[in-house]
Amino acid sequence: MNTNISTQECALAVIQSLRDLYREEMNCQIVHDSIHERRGWTREYALAIDGAVVGYGSVAVAGPWKDKPALYEYYVVPDRRSHVFDLFRALLPACGAVSMEVQSNDALTTNMLHAFARDVVSEAIVFHDKLETRLQVPGVTVRMPTEAESPDLCEGERVWRRVIGVDGQIAANGGVLFHYNHPYGDIYMDVEEPFRRRGYGSLIVQELKRLCYERGHIPAARCSTSNVASYRTLQKAGLVPCAHILLGNL
Repeated sequence: MNTNISTQECALAVIQSLRDLYREEMNCQIVHDSIHERRGWTREYALAIDGAVVGYGSVAVAGPWKDKPALYEYYVVPDRRSHVFDLFRALLPACGAVSMEVQSNDALTTNMLHAFARDVVSEAIVFHDKLETRLQVPGVTVRMPTEAESPDLCEGERVWRRVIGVDGQIAANGGVLFHYNHPYGDIYMDVEEPFRRRGYGSLIVQELKRLCYERGHIPAARCSTSNVASYRTLQKAGLVPCAHILLGNL
């Protein structure tokens, strides 16, 4: 029996229940999760078999992707995955994507990337927390920044910040961003040049991890594939690589 496959641009609400299934299946920090909520940044496409919606595709079209629309999510319900290639072939001409940007632990979309894209490279490494650490550095103070040090300080749901003070100077700073799927928080840090290679970066990551858990969140992080110092710092604080952000041209 012939299968009628179709795809149609739609509102986010049409595929929201499928996105919930996608998030549940991923069970991790989803780096591009917030794109869906940014008005004008994404186009959503419902994928149907014989008129019944069985999946979706998402294309980023604003910000860094303004001139190079990128397909970044692709999901099909499990009992229809015998059609994943045909559904993807139908999606591509309809959505107008010229590239893909995929989190490699999204197995389905990554398989489509390797089957349909070319010039695939890794842009970043994604980390999740796997090890508890007890790092200590004598003579330092980990605290919130003052308003003067951080005028846009916010202790709400969008960002938490901490700094490391050494002899009255700020040696390192870092924070947790919440632009991702709940309950994950994305840790970032920076160490001032004169204070590098002293363990301050890993210490502030460790303390931000602790803050996340105390407030009911799960710490995660990411860094450029080429930034050796950053991924060594994250690993020293107990974060372990779990995925890559892969780019490819269609």
